[in-house]
Amino acid sequence: MYICFTVLAGLAILIFSYIRAFCPYFGEDCSYTLTSIKLGTRLAIYKKIKPFYSILDCFLDAVKRHPNKIFVHFEGRAYTYGEVDKQSNKVARALQAEARLKEGDTVALFLANEPSFIWTWLGLTKLGCPAALLNFNIRSKSLLHCFSCCGAKVIIASSELQDAVEEVLPTLREQGISVYLMSDSCSVQGITALSDKISKASDQPLSWDLRANVNIRSTALYIYTSGTTGLPKAAIVTHERVWAASFLQAVCGITAEDICYINLPLYHSAGFLIGMTGAIERGITIVLKRKFSASQFWDDCRKYDVTVMQYIGETLRYLCNTPKKDNEKNHKVRIAIGNGVRTDIWSEFLNRFGDIKVRELYAATEGNIGFINYTSKIGAVGRVNLVHRFFFPYTLIKFDIEKEEPVRNSQGLCIKADVGETGLLVGKVTKRSPFVGYAGNEQQTEKKRLHDVLKKGDLYFNTGDLIRFDKDKFVYFQDRVGDTFRWKGENVATSEVADILTMSRCILEANVYGVKVEGHEGRIGMAAITLEEGQEFDCSDTYKQVVNYLPAYARPRFIRIQSCLEMTGTFKMKKVKLVEEGFDPAHIKDPLYFLDPEKKTYVPLTKEIYRAIISKEIKL
Repeated sequence: MYICFTVLAGLAILIFSYIRAFCPYFGEDCSYTLTSIKLGTRLAIYKKIKPFYSILDCFLDAVKRHPNKIFVHFEGRAYTYGEVDKQSNKVARALQAEARLKEGDTVALFLANEPSFIWTWLGLTKLGCPAALLNFNIRSKSLLHCFSCCGAKVIIASSELQDAVEEVLPTLREQGISVYLMSDSCSVQGITALSDKISKASDQPLSWDLRANVNIRSTALYIYTSGTTGLPKAAIVTHERVWAASFLQAVCGITAEDICYINLPLYHSAGFLIGMTGAIERGITIVLKRKFSASQFWDDCRKYDVTVMQYIGETLRYLCNTPKKDNEKNHKVRIAIGNGVRTDIWSEFLNRFGDIKVRELYAATEGNIGFINYTSKIGAVGRVNLVHRFFFPYTLIKFDIEKEEPVRNSQGLCIKADVGETGLLVGKVTKRSPFVGYAGNEQQTEKKRLHDVLKKGDLYFNTGDLIRFDKDKFVYFQDRVGDTFRWKGENVATSEVADILTMSRCILEANVYGVKVEGHEGRIGMAAITLEEGQEFDCSDTYKQVVNYLPAYARPRFIRIQSCLEMTGTFKMKKVKLVEEGFDPAHIKDPLYFLDPEKKTYVPLTKEIYRAIISKEIKL
């Protein structure tokens, strides 16, 4: 018996040693798989049970469980689950009386990051009304475009956004749109104050019958794409998608005891779906900020005992750029959820601020496929998982950068990319992973549909993103289609070039893109940059960086120095206008520089140099 026990123990040790050596992420893979199956089962149940159980019902259950638990901290005020519930009842009743809203009516929310955003949305959901979440930074033509494509007949705006509303008010009035302002009074004809009416309304619960026909496939929200390549598109977000996004906090190991810091805009899917509805699903407390502030961030985290933070785009870099302090690791933050952080910033963030589990993810509001890095592998946006792939089938296909289209074989089918090769990520459209599309824009919806991918008649969602899978099954984001360009027969990834440029001590930010040069094939590299405070452009140091770290074809030949880079509300850099403007010093007022290989430095781009380039006297 003793010998048998010893043999079994030895065998177990051998198996454990093998797993550790050859499957170092076995435990994390198992945990992720089990959690995913559990959450997938929940979603499957929600699809079948009647009456439909929505994220609103989850919130109402949380109100019953802990009405006095704080739901939202905001600018020194604390709002409990019970208070938010009652306030949402008042909003719903006020809108019922004023706007005559009924189930299915879409309402546009033009609101800042404040608690009224949350309870107004809850109130609309209690009436069975989808909400269109308008970016509070948009104005004029963009504002009218975003409003009109969702089919709303009502718009509710924050008082500080009154000027933006007045700018488009004549058009709204012509279209018979009801305009409400979160204010106690308003003297502008055509705009109705709403706050006073909300304060007088009853806070009693509303009947479930008001939303009796809402189901899991009904539209819950319209969330707008960033508009990096034109006017934003209204992605249709169903109640099923709301649930799926809310589960991300659970996947990351967040519990009911956590406190989540939301400084991202609620009009975006990260702040609203992952942050706010994820908090509802977990029944946790959130700390809501009007906007991100690097200087206030850690003080807020210590003040409110924050354990979970969100990030997007460059926010971690902004934190790493703050002056160093002695108490930087004195906080309770244990998990950071987001996307878009560079590898070097990721490492620096951990070194400075402690052992925080960074859960980098890849997803798109309208997409049907996403990944999350549930390990501590720096730089990866996810991991290939067989269970995940079974339920949400996807593939990487070869992509022609120059033609900007998938590579197809003689049968007209796409070709799978090899392991380690960059390819276009596409997700198969199925009942379990649908692609609903964009409201009022069938043309853009069709552009995202890819037919005949692996077999005739199949249908995939085209993410428009170039991804790479490595041999260890990790997923890496490479670039967006259109951002990557081709020069000298080689593909250039703008994100990689930008990372190298920002290694120069004088460069704060870099937006890399390709521009056309008459008489040349492809597009040559150019970068719009901003400088570190108090720094001048160091031509020599920047030259050394690009020459030491980039092949000749990838080196940006033109540098444009700007006071600030134009970005979307979610920190994505806009390139289209820059590409169109090119590098002609006669039309560009910003300082321009040219990489001169003979002088081995960047030199000011004069009109004479420009003419020499166009006439091919200077070879590129």
